[in-house]
Amino acid sequence: MDWKEILCRRLATPSTSPNKKKSEQELKDEEMDLFTKYYSEWKGGRKNTNEFYKTIPRFYYRLPAEDEVLLQKLREESRAVFLQRKSRELLDNEELQNLWFLLDKHQTPPMTGEEAMINYENFLKVGEKAGPKCKQFFTAKVFAKLLHTDSYGRISIMQFFNYVMRKVWLHQTRIGLSLYDVAGQGYLRESDLENYILELIPTLPQLDGLEKSFYSFYVCTAVRKFFFFLDPLRTGKIKIQDILACSFLNDLLELRDEELSKESQETNWFSAPSALRVYGQYLNLDKDHNGMLSKEELSCYGRATMTNVFLDCVFQECLTYDGEIDYKTYLDFVLALENRKEPAALQYIFKLLDIENKGYLNVFSLNYFFRAIQELMKIHGQDPVSFQDVKDEIFDMVKPKDPLKISLQDLINSNQGDTVTTILIDLNGFWTYENREALVANDNENSTDLDDT
Repeated sequence: MDWKEILCRRLATPSTSPNKKKSEQELKDEEMDLFTKYYSEWKGGRKNTNEFYKTIPRFYYRLPAEDEVLLQKLREESRAVFLQRKSRELLDNEELQNLWFLLDKHQTPPMTGEEAMINYENFLKVGEKAGPKCKQFFTAKVFAKLLHTDSYGRISIMQFFNYVMRKVWLHQTRIGLSLYDVAGQGYLRESDLENYILELIPTLPQLDGLEKSFYSFYVCTAVRKFFFFLDPLRTGKIKIQDILACSFLNDLLELRDEELSKESQETNWFSAPSALRVYGQYLNLDKDHNGMLSKEELSCYGRATMTNVFLDCVFQECLTYDGEIDYKTYLDFVLALENRKEPAALQYIFKLLDIENKGYLNVFSLNYFFRAIQELMKIHGQDPVSFQDVKDEIFDMVKPKDPLKISLQDLINSNQGDTVTTILIDLNGFWTYENREALVANDNENSTDLDDT
């Protein structure tokens, strides 16, 4: 092959080096075109069967404004119909009696003591005969929840029936509370809960002795406990779920028991004796009878051993009217001091003790409040205790994460928050803590003397 032929072939064959890059680019472009084509076809194919993909579903519905009367009425009526339908889905007394009869009929021997039992097979049989309303209760999950240590793999009929009764009661109560949920958002405002409790009073035999003139004060006393513990951020509303989850509603409805013992009434915040006690204390403190309490009047609370420094903080932080507090503010004060072990009460007191608003108590804060205790000790002829010793004891009790700062969470976690706060604000409380060993010894001696006699 001569050079002419070779040259002709070379000229006829395109050079690979510059065009190779162009060919790679073309391949990438072609790949992108194919991807776009197939993706568009795929998406276009789905479009015909799923038209709703074009738009975002509506998930927000605006509440009617105050001037939109028709929309508000429509909303109220629709909610009422919904709640009535939910109420009809619950078991009534006759259906509950029928359920008990079926459970008793299908009990599985032998009995455990005096308690009737039922196995899973009979459990399912009862579920089939009890009707559609009971279907939700006859599941493997419910059976497993109530299954404990029975060697035959059975559950207690009484425990299961109590479980059903509790569920029905919770749903009934939720529906009842929802009727007072004016906004329809799952929470109750203070006025909503007041209306609920006011209309509940005639159904509670233990409150029959209350005069109607006292109803407003009773309602205020009852409502404050709900909001003090369930609304720590002071938003002015409480979730209905939180009301159902706490024990306060149980305490309130316990007053339906006509034979409730005197001891139970005394320990129940919602009882008539308790409400009259709290309101009576308020009236006794109100020396000038103007319906409000000044700092001087509040200083006589309890054994009148609260420090002036602490009371100053109360009147600085809490809502006042011309330098005096009303009954609602007084109730918060009482609830905090009578429940010092509770996180909500500790949060209330901690906010008063945190004079620098730093979110923690340091040596300065502790010294600031304990100096008032030392001054009261001098006034009562007692030798003041060294702050250094008390400070070391407080930090030893709390064991905070930061050795120089005590946070609210540190107080709660230590389970010593009630003792620490008492030491700092109440002379009588500090004296009781300081002499705890002597008091215990005296109690032991007295009990020994009684045993000898």
